[in-house]
Amino acid sequence: MSKIIVVGGNHAGTAAVNTILENYPGNEVTVIEANTNTSFLGCGMAMWIGNQTVGAPESLFYSSPEKLGAAGAKVYVCTEVTNIDFENKTVTFAPSERATADSPGASGTESYDKLILSTGSLPIIPNLPGKDLENVQQVKLYQDAQVVIDKLEANPDIKHVTVVGAGYIGVELAEAFQRHGKDVAVVDIAPTCLAGYYDTEFSALMAKNLQDHGLDCKFGQAVEEILGDGTKVTGIKTDKEEFATDMVILAIGFRPNNALGKDHLELFRNGAYLVNKNQQTSDPDVYAVGDCATVYDNAIRDVNYIALATNAVRSGIVAAHNVCGTPLESAGVQGSNGICIFGYKLISTGITLAKAEKFGIDALATDFEDWQKPGFIPENEMVKFRIVYEKSSRRILGMQCASTYDMSNLNHMFSLAIQEGITIDKLKLLDIFFLPHFNQPYNYITMAALGAE
Repeated sequence: MSKIIVVGGNHAGTAAVNTILENYPGNEVTVIEANTNTSFLGCGMAMWIGNQTVGAPESLFYSSPEKLGAAGAKVYVCTEVTNIDFENKTVTFAPSERATADSPGASGTESYDKLILSTGSLPIIPNLPGKDLENVQQVKLYQDAQVVIDKLEANPDIKHVTVVGAGYIGVELAEAFQRHGKDVAVVDIAPTCLAGYYDTEFSALMAKNLQDHGLDCKFGQAVEEILGDGTKVTGIKTDKEEFATDMVILAIGFRPNNALGKDHLELFRNGAYLVNKNQQTSDPDVYAVGDCATVYDNAIRDVNYIALATNAVRSGIVAAHNVCGTPLESAGVQGSNGICIFGYKLISTGITLAKAEKFGIDALATDFEDWQKPGFIPENEMVKFRIVYEKSSRRILGMQCASTYDMSNLNHMFSLAIQEGITIDKLKLLDIFFLPHFNQPYNYITMAALGAE
């Protein structure tokens, strides 16, 4: 029997604990979580704020401390790890700031044979003048979303909301506040939204979609100060303008939460714990999973940092088997992702043409745009499609697609293609299913591949 301590109980931690308990009975598993809950689906927060969910907030959790405990784990919530003695293999903990009379947390020191760090990520909060004013919010945890919702409902004078950051979370929140009946501005230093996920030809489509739905897109602007009356937010000052606002949401991004191991474990360039394909850190008895750890990126064939819930779950499963003695390597990731804003959808997997250049990969792109179904179908939707591939080997590096049509299943096919090193030429005569109800005989996948240089 091994004593296994898991620090952090969200996606990666929950996956690790469940895998151990389901497959390796007899191990002693302890979970230490600083928050009041586990397994919160943060990706659903924007829909909750925008009144698009059913049964929220309860529906945004798929597990709980009680479920983990019933499965056989010892679970401490509202409990923060204050020190890890890696040499003597002990973890010391105390009540966290979330502790209350009803949930007082725990204090003590426990030893471990194997340690899994699932500490996630932390919001990037720039040191802006005015960042501590009332109604300057971050949206990361369940409690963050609840505070925002409570303020919107209790303060009808909050009529204008500014979202700083136009990545996935920022864009989703912008839609949510607009659906909540607020005037919304989106500010980003980049010249468009979603700049890290899509080439300009695709991100520009989403930017137009935001503008068409009444959002004030202030791209290419750097926030210099959050203005206030001494207590509350009253406006924003960028390097180009000043404007009034009643609430500011900081959605600039996240950084790996490495506080517990940064002085002992080897780190990636952004501070994430550097792990191998077994999720093992530079300390052989310590594993790191989820947003605090690196991944192996099959598109660039190298270590990378891609914070996604799906990556977190897979990493937790891989780590669990390895700490229990079953060697298992990650197959690597492609960073498959997607977004749906006001019904307009973008999906991608792998890397963009711009990112290929950044990584020093000589790449090409082949595009095609067409209707999803034959012209005689009355209900039809236009699809814009791109495949990115390496010039020399011709292996597929990435895919991007935009449409009001739900084409999300394409991500699965192209994720596998990237993982397995499939070339663009293999798609040219691929046997692809056709029926007018669903697609065209010469569909955009085939036509884009045939159009490759």
